[in-house]
Amino acid sequence: MTTVTYQGELGSNSATVASALFPGDPQLPCTSFEQALDAVTLGTADVAVIPVDNSAAGRVADVHHLLPESGLFIVAEYFLAIRFDLMGVPGTTPDQVECVRSHVHALGQCRKLLREGGWRTLVCDDTAGAAREVAELGDPRHAALAPPAAAALHGLEVLRAGVEDDPDNTTRFVVLSREAAPAPALGEPTMTSLFFCVRNIPSALYKALGGFASSGVNLTKIESYQMGAGRSASRFYVEIEGHPDDERVALALHELRFFSSEVRVLGVFPADPHRERSA
Repeated sequence: MTTVTYQGELGSNSATVASALFPGDPQLPCTSFEQALDAVTLGTADVAVIPVDNSAAGRVADVHHLLPESGLFIVAEYFLAIRFDLMGVPGTTPDQVECVRSHVHALGQCRKLLREGGWRTLVCDDTAGAAREVAELGDPRHAALAPPAAAALHGLEVLRAGVEDDPDNTTRFVVLSREAAPAPALGEPTMTSLFFCVRNIPSALYKALGGFASSGVNLTKIESYQMGAGRSASRFYVEIEGHPDDERVALALHELRFFSSEVRVLGVFPADPHRERSA
């Protein structure tokens, strides 16, 4: 049995992914991303399921700052189509609603509905937690934006279904473990995630990334993070298509290391089939 931890409550999108990847295995919900990562680091859980970015809202705040310090490895990725329902206590009508509760990302992904309703919003730690709070209040003036499963879990009534702004709304999750997973065989669709810090010299980033261009390696993501308040070089998070043992990728990584003060491979894992479908 694999104990799976995540930030959120039962009925959340993270819980849905945990059940899809590890059906029937015990789950350990946590109140924060840091607690979920610590649970794996300390051995309380075997893996953590963590959202890293959303097609509408962008990267998930704090996660990329926590990952390099956690010492954990990405062993898998999973793309989940995101659906949100507006839900309230049984018998509620949308006209009665005055306040809508949800996670900040969910509120940002349902702006059209919120604008049309003219409701005030209240940020909660978790979408499923917002549904639980509405059920506990029992007040028709309060509603929640949460995944469909949360309504049944907490005995709420769906007031409006599928209220996300973008019908293609998708969140990418990663699975983190204390040990790196065996890399996929050469030739299989593979993703490599890594952090690096460039040397504090002119054009260092341009030169560090030049090896990927000259070797024909596709970068699917690059994000920067300033470390501290000084003038130290930024840290970059990069994801590439390819296996580190592939000759082209190996050459690109060699050039990256030459112009970087630090390079850490965070994970080498199978590419989710969603990437091919959306290409």
